[in-house]
Amino acid sequence: MAYLRFLTFRRSARLYCGGFVLNRSNRIRLAKTGQPPGNLRQGPTTLEKRVASAGEKLNPSRRKLLRLVLENPADTFFLSSRELAKRYNVDAATIVRTIQALGYNKYAEFTADLRAHFVTQITPYAVLKAASEEKRTVSDRIRHGMEMDLRNLQALQSSLNPQKIIALSKQIKRARRVLIVGIDLAAALSWHLSYGLMTLGFNAEAPVGSTGNVQRRVRSLGRQDLLIAISFGQGLRDTVEAAIRAKKLGVPTFGITDSETSPIARICDDSCIASVASPSFGGSYVAPFSLLGTILIACAHTQTERSLELLRRSEEEDRADHRWYRPGNGTESGE
Repeated sequence: MAYLRFLTFRRSARLYCGGFVLNRSNRIRLAKTGQPPGNLRQGPTTLEKRVASAGEKLNPSRRKLLRLVLENPADTFFLSSRELAKRYNVDAATIVRTIQALGYNKYAEFTADLRAHFVTQITPYAVLKAASEEKRTVSDRIRHGMEMDLRNLQALQSSLNPQKIIALSKQIKRARRVLIVGIDLAAALSWHLSYGLMTLGFNAEAPVGSTGNVQRRVRSLGRQDLLIAISFGQGLRDTVEAAIRAKKLGVPTFGITDSETSPIARICDDSCIASVASPSFGGSYVAPFSLLGTILIACAHTQTERSLELLRRSEEEDRADHRWYRPGNGTESGE
């Protein structure tokens, strides 16, 4: 029974689309058509817009190729240009010319938008199913997962705006209290950021537990506080609702997500994008963790003297603890 309740919670937590909870009729429509009702859609993705605007630049064969790619992003978002060409029985030059017709200069730019398109439909089942259809050994799959981690890091490195991180660090410094909401796998991210901020002397918290616990924390926030919401893909219901509630209360909000079209990016005042694309059903959190590292670096160096003082005290306490437990002082015998 406990396991069934857990599955029910996971299912309800993910029935969220475009900032609205899906009711029964909308879920039926989603199951039948693969698309949410019009008032719940996020709108066309960047890739869909490029395909639409290309118009006559695309001949019938290229339009067919792009239609297949758009309809099956879970099967294609992690493929190289050669692998994509092989999947659709065309040569690599056709792939290059097709993405150039869409206005892309590099294949990496195309795959970045394809990943963003994919996250509007991502589920752990879809990812694992797509990866399982690839003819790879387990060793190859492990290496491929690490390759995706590196690609995500490279994408973050090329797109990161340091000024945005510095602005966020100053906002954290001004905030009376920082509430970081990350649930499910993102809970590790929220805890990591809150622990780092607390180490630097900020009043930061990453609430855990039930929906009520998270929402009560959000209701206690004011305009002098800050909410940081961390969620990917369509966003978990509790995280998205926390951001919505904070906005209604006039609380400044910042999102960490993987697409500019995700609910978190659209709801929060500002956001940073870090891809979690991976052939693994659990996603890749290498890039988000790296992004959190940049935030902590900025926070430490926008108040260097305070950070050094706090870390000095912590170091002295650690040394005192080590002296206390040093062999020869009687502690090893339980005295």
